[in-house]
Amino acid sequence: MPIELNKEARQQAIASIERYFRENMDEPIGNIAAGGLLGYFLEEIGPAIYNQAVADVQERMQLRVAELDIEVHEEAFGYWRKYDQAARKRR
Repeated sequence: MPIELNKEARQQAIASIERYFRENMDEPIGNIAAGGLLGYFLEEIGPAIYNQAVADVQERMQLRVAELDIEVHEEAFGYWRKYDQAARKRR
């Protein structure tokens, strides 16, 4: 599955690449070249970042699912405990 950016995010990314080159490199980069570099990063490096993000989310979700029984656990057969406690208070 190719990684795509919406139009606004793509424009912001290209502007950021252009600024990075202006401020950190000896030569500036043009809009078309910055777009090409962005495309390269998205195709070449993007999947590794995406896959790591998916793995991180899976790990967090598994931890949440593991804690689910603690969060929503209900004690079974509690009627008589409640009844016995009420009877003790009346004595």
